[in-house]
Amino acid sequence: MQSDESGAGPSAPKGAEGPSASPEETEEPKAKGIDAVAVLWTFGKCLGALLPVYLAGYYRVSTSLLMFGLMVYTGWKHSREAKEARLRSAIQLLTDEQEGYTSLKVTKSKRDLPAWVNFPDVEKVEWLNKVLQQVWPFVGQYLEKLLVETIAPSIRNSSTHLQTLSFTKVDMGDKAMKVVGIKAHTENDKGQVLLDLYISYVGNVEIDVEVKRYFCKAGVKGIQLHGMMRVILEPLIGDVPIVGAVTMFFIRRPKLDINWTGLTNLLDIPGLNIMSDGMIMDAIASFLVLPNRLTVPLVPDLHVSQLRSPLPRGVVRIHLLEADDLPAKDNYMKGVMAGMSDPYALLRVGPQTFTSHHIDNTLCPKWGVMYEVIVHEVPGQELEVEVYDKDTDQDDFLGRAKLDLGIVKKSIVVDDWFALKDTRSGRVHLKLEWLALLPSTDRLEQILKRNESVTCKTADPPSSAILVVYLDKAEALPMKKGNKEPNPMVQLSVQDITRESRTCYTTINPEWEDAFTFFIQDPHKQDIDIQVKDVDRVQTLGSLTIPLSRVLSSPSLSLDQWFQLDNSGPASRIYINTVLRVLWLDEEHISSDVSSNLEAKSKLLPKQTSPHPSFATEGLLRIHLLAGQNLIPKDNMMGGMVKGKSDPYVKINIGGETFTSQVINRNLNPTWNEMYEVVLTQLPGQDLHMEVFDKDMDMKDDFMGRLKINLKDIIDSQYTDQWYTLSDVKSGRVHLVLEWVPTASESDRLDQVIQFSSRQSYQNKAVPSAGLLFVYVEQADGLPLKKSGKEPKVGAELILGKTSYKTTVCDRTTSPQWNEAFYFLVRDPREDILVVKLSHSWTLAIGSLVVPVRDLLSEQQLVLDQWLHLDGASPGSQILMRAELKMLIPSKCPGATVKAKPTSAPEPSAAQQKLQTDTVQRSSSVDPPTVETTVTPVSVREDVDVQQTAADVVQEEGTESQIPPIVQPPHTAPDASFASEGVLRIHLLEAQNLIAKDNMMGGMVKGKSDPYVKINIGGVTFKSHVIKENLNPTWNEMYEVVMSGQDGQEIQFEAYDKDLDADDFLGRFSIRLNDVIRSQYTDQWYTLNDVKSGRVHLILEWVPTVSESATLDQVLQLQSLQSFQNKAVPSAALLFVHVERAHSLPLKKSGKEPKAGAELVLGETTYRTKVCDRTVSPQWHESFYFLVRDPKQQMLVLKLSSGWDQPMGSLVVPVRELLSEPHLVLDQWLHLDGASSESQILLRAELKILDSKMVDMISAGSLPCAASGGGSGNGQVKLSISYASQEGRLVVIVHACRSASSNRVPKYFLSNYIHPQDDVG
Repeated sequence: MQSDESGAGPSAPKGAEGPSASPEETEEPKAKGIDAVAVLWTFGKCLGALLPVYLAGYYRVSTSLLMFGLMVYTGWKHSREAKEARLRSAIQLLTDEQEGYTSLKVTKSKRDLPAWVNFPDVEKVEWLNKVLQQVWPFVGQYLEKLLVETIAPSIRNSSTHLQTLSFTKVDMGDKAMKVVGIKAHTENDKGQVLLDLYISYVGNVEIDVEVKRYFCKAGVKGIQLHGMMRVILEPLIGDVPIVGAVTMFFIRRPKLDINWTGLTNLLDIPGLNIMSDGMIMDAIASFLVLPNRLTVPLVPDLHVSQLRSPLPRGVVRIHLLEADDLPAKDNYMKGVMAGMSDPYALLRVGPQTFTSHHIDNTLCPKWGVMYEVIVHEVPGQELEVEVYDKDTDQDDFLGRAKLDLGIVKKSIVVDDWFALKDTRSGRVHLKLEWLALLPSTDRLEQILKRNESVTCKTADPPSSAILVVYLDKAEALPMKKGNKEPNPMVQLSVQDITRESRTCYTTINPEWEDAFTFFIQDPHKQDIDIQVKDVDRVQTLGSLTIPLSRVLSSPSLSLDQWFQLDNSGPASRIYINTVLRVLWLDEEHISSDVSSNLEAKSKLLPKQTSPHPSFATEGLLRIHLLAGQNLIPKDNMMGGMVKGKSDPYVKINIGGETFTSQVINRNLNPTWNEMYEVVLTQLPGQDLHMEVFDKDMDMKDDFMGRLKINLKDIIDSQYTDQWYTLSDVKSGRVHLVLEWVPTASESDRLDQVIQFSSRQSYQNKAVPSAGLLFVYVEQADGLPLKKSGKEPKVGAELILGKTSYKTTVCDRTTSPQWNEAFYFLVRDPREDILVVKLSHSWTLAIGSLVVPVRDLLSEQQLVLDQWLHLDGASPGSQILMRAELKMLIPSKCPGATVKAKPTSAPEPSAAQQKLQTDTVQRSSSVDPPTVETTVTPVSVREDVDVQQTAADVVQEEGTESQIPPIVQPPHTAPDASFASEGVLRIHLLEAQNLIAKDNMMGGMVKGKSDPYVKINIGGVTFKSHVIKENLNPTWNEMYEVVMSGQDGQEIQFEAYDKDLDADDFLGRFSIRLNDVIRSQYTDQWYTLNDVKSGRVHLILEWVPTVSESATLDQVLQLQSLQSFQNKAVPSAALLFVHVERAHSLPLKKSGKEPKAGAELVLGETTYRTKVCDRTVSPQWHESFYFLVRDPKQQMLVLKLSSGWDQPMGSLVVPVRELLSEPHLVLDQWLHLDGASSESQILLRAELKILDSKMVDMISAGSLPCAASGGGSGNGQVKLSISYASQEGRLVVIVHACRSASSNRVPKYFLSNYIHPQDDVG
C-alpha cells in the first residue's frame, strides 16, 4: 500500500487506477504544493503583460492610444478563440460520427433497457404485469376511498385553515405499475424467500384538491417512480398460507418525479421542485427505505417487530484514512494561479450519513477517522463516498466512489485505494472491516482489550457489541390526572443516546411493536434506561433499568420477557425483547498481508500517565505578616540630633519566591496584615528568610533587621503564632503566623473551607487558596499537520486564572512527549477552570482543552488521569495528562483536626474564646505579650470536644439559660401613613400665542421667543427643554411626582424665554392639588397670568394605587405604547419600603461593633438610612418609596455597611416576588448575604399598582381629546384603523387630536392598541 507521505499520486493510465493498481506500477510521485517552474512562468507572463503599460507611462504615450490598442487586441483575441472553438467542435463531431458515435448510442440505449436484458439472473415477469393491469382499477378504487374517507378528514382536523379541504377528483389512471424484472436470491437463509423487484411506474394519475375558504385549487397530474424493491417472504411454515408474513422495502431511495398542477405549479421551479419531491420522498423513505420495512403478517401470533426490524447482517467499521491527487478548486486570478482545496468526505450507507472534518489547503488530505455502520441487507447495500471542497458559499464537488458491502463481507477486511469518479483525478484510501455478530461472550474480553489499543484513533471509541431492543407492548399503565387514559410513548436511553417510540393514543394497554439499535462500548458498564411517558413527556407512567450485565449472563444473550415497571401502577408491566450481539473481526480468515498491515498500523498507547513518585507531594506554606514593634528609627533629622521614624516594609524569601509588603509611612510599630502563600516540597535544609527595610526615596533603603526560620520547624509545628526578634539590630520584633496547611484528597470539607476563607480579610487583598491543583502533562497523539504538510513543533501552555506555565517545545512530531509537572493555587474549585493550549512554536494554534476543576470533585481521590480529546484539532487528536486536586484544610477551619489540649489547662468560656480569637486576629490593637509564643486556645467547642460529657452539656445549658432571651418582633410596625401616597402625572403638551421677547432693532421688528416651562410642587422642580424661536411650542413631556395629597398644596407653572443673560418672564399660573385629586383626570388649556397673551395645554392625572396585580398587564401595555420627548417612561407601580431593624450583624475587623447604615437601590434611585450608634442590632424605623417601571424585571438591592465604608451584608429582593404575595406585601425577617449566618434584617416591602384612568378609558373605547378653549366643544381625532387577522385584534393608531376650528398641523400624542370584545367579521 502506497504511503501518503510521497505527496500527490501519479498520472497513471485509466486502466491502472482503482483497487487493482499496485504501488510498483506507479511512477515517482510529484512533490507537494505548487510547481516552482509553473510559478515562475506565471510570474513571467504577468510581468510581460505589465511591461507595455510601464513603457507607455515611461515614454508618456497618450492613454487614449493605449486604450484603443487594448480594445483592438481584445477584439482580435475574442474572435480568434471563438473561431478555434467552432473548429474544435466540428472536428469532435466528425470524429464521433466516424469512430464511436454508434457504439456510444448502443451503450446508452442499453442503460434504458430493463434489468433482465443486462443481467442474466434477472427474469422477466410479464404474467405479473398482466395481473397488475387487471387489478389496477380496483387498486384505484381503494386509493380513492382511502383519500376521501380517511386522509381528507385527518387533514381537515389537523388545521383550522384546512377545514374546507376536499378531494374533487381522484383518478389513478389506466397505466398500472410494472415489474420490469425480478431476481431471486438463493444463497441466504433457507427459511425465507428473498426477491428483488425492479419496478417502474409511469402513471397518468390525476388528483385534484380544493380549499374553498381560500379559493385554492391544486393537484397532481402524472407520477413516475423507478427503483428496486426487495420482498422477503418469511417465515416459511408448514401450513396454509405457507408464508407467515410479507416484508417489503427499498434498499436505496427510488427515483420520484411528480407533475404538479394548479397553484403547485410554483413547485416546478428548479430548487422548489427538488424540495417538494424530496419531502415526499422522505415520507416514503420513513416507512419503505432501509432500515424501515413494511411488514404484512399473514398468520396470527407473529413477532411483527422482529420481522419489521430483524437483526442486522453485520457491522462495517469504516476507516477513512486519506485521499490523493484531488483536483484543485480554490484558484486565484480567474485560474491564472492554481490553488489548493479544503477537502472533506461525505460517507453514506442507506440513511446513515457521516461527514468528516475538512483539512485546509491540501490536495492530499489525511483524515484518519473511523465510523461504524449497521448493514441490514447484503448483497444490496452500498457504501457511497463523496469528496467536496469546503467553501464559504457552495462546496465544490471533487469526486465520488461506490463499493458494494457484499465485497467487504466476503473479504472481511478491504484496505485499498479507490479511484474517484466524475472527476479528472483523485482517489481515496479506505480500510473496511466486516464485524460479524456473535451470540456468545467467549471473545468479549479479547475484543475489549483490542479496542483499548485504538481508542486514540477516533473521537468515539470502537464498539464491542450492538444492542437491539424490541419494544412490544405494555399492560395496566396508570391513568393520567383526572382519571383520563394516557397517550403512552417510550424513551429508551443507553449512555447518552436516546430513542423514542411512536405514540399509542388513549390506552393503558399500548402496543408499539418498535425496534431500536444501539452501539455498545462496554456491556459490563452500561445500562438500558426505559421511561414510559405520556405524549407531553412531562408525566412519567413508569420506568425500568436493565443492566447489560444481566443480558450478558442470559442464554444466547437475550431477554424476552415481561418486566415490572417501577414508579407505576401495581400491575403495570412492559414486554421487551433485548438482544445483544458481540462484534467480532475474524482475523483468522484475513490474508497475511492485510494482517501484517493491521499490526504495523496499530499503536499501543498507555492508558494512564506515569509521573515521578514525587508528583503532588508538595505542601502549602501560608505566611501571615501581622505587625512590627519597636523598630529602629532611620529617618533622623539635623544630623541625628532629632530622632525621627522609619517607613518600614518587609521582604520574605523562601523556595526561590520573594514577597514584598507595602510600606507603612512614619511608623515604628507598623501593622501590615498581609498574607502570602508559597508551594514547597518538604526537602530538608530550606529556610524562610525575612528582612525589614526603611524605604527611602533618594538613597538605598536602610536595613532594619532580619530573621531566619527553618522550614522543618514550621512543618513539625503545623501552626505557629509568634513574635520573632530581629537580629543584627538593636531592637525590633515582627509578629508572624506561619501555617503549614494540611491537604486532603476528599471534597467533603470544601464548603467549610471556602466559608472560612471568605471571612479572612487582608490589606494586600490576598484570598486564601482552597486547594492545590497538580497537573502532569505526559504526551499527545494524532495531532494535525501544519498547512505546509510538515509535522509541528508542539508546546503546551497551561492557564488557570492569572497563572500560566509553558512546557518545552518538542521536535517535529505529531506525537510529542513532555513528561512535565506543574501546580496551581485554586481559590474556588467550583469556579476555576484549567485551560490547556497546544501550538506550533507558540504561534500556530493546534488544539485546546478546557477542564473545569469542579469535574475533579466527582472523581475518585479527586484525580483525573486519562486521554482527553482536543478541541479545534482533528478528531483523533488527544492528550494524556493527570490532574490531581488536593484540598487545603486550615487548622483554624471549623472541623479541622487539632491536637488534644493538655488536661491541666482549664476549658475557656465562650466569651474568653471569642476574646482570645479576636486577639489573635487583631494584632494591631494588641499590647505586646509577656510571653513570646501565643498559645492559641481551642476556638469552637463543637469543633473539638466531640466527647464532651453530658454533665458539661447540662451545666452549659444552665449557664445560657440565665441570660434572658431577646424577643424579636415577627413583623414591622410602620407609621399609619405608610404607603398612603399617590402619583401626580403631569403631561406638558404645548402652548399657544406666547408673547415675543426676542425683539430686534429696539423693538421695531417683532421677533419670537425661546420658551421653556418650570413646574414646582412640594419642593420638587421640573424644567422642560427649550423650543427655539417658537410662540406656539410643542413639548410633549411627562413628569411624575409622589405626593401625599395634603391640603393647601399647589402646582406652580412659570414660562420663560431662554436668553444668554437673564431669562424673560412669559407668564404663570397655579392649580390646586385638591382639584386635580378630585377630578382624577384633567385635559385642559390654562391661560397664563401677568402677561398679555398665552396659554398652555396640560394633562394632569392623579393616579390612585391598588393592592392587586390584575391590571398590571394592561398598565404595562399602555406604558409601552406611550412616547415622550423627554424619554420619560410612565411608572407601573409604587414600591414602599419600611426598614425597621437588624440583628446579629458581624463585628468590624477591629472587633468593635459597627455603626450600621442601610442603602436602598432600585434602578437609578438610591436612599440611605441614618447611621446608628455602635451596635450589632441597629434600629432605623425609616420609610422610602420607589417609582417602579416594570415590576417583573426590576430588583430592590439593600446594602448594609459600617459608616458607609465597610460592607456588612446585602439583600436582593426581586420586585416580581411581591406579585405572588397577599396584597402585594412582604413583611418578615430576611437573611443577609455576605454576613454571618445569623444576620437578618426586618423590613416591609409593599407594592402598589398605579391604576391609571387611561387604562379604563381605553378599555371603554373612549380616547381623551382636548377641544378648543377650556376643553369643551367639539374636537377632531386623526386615526388609522386596521385589523390583524392572525392575532385577532383591532389596531387603532391615534395620530393627533385638535379642536374643530384649528388649522394647525396636528401633533403625535398617542398610539394605542384596542382589543375588541366581539369578533370582527
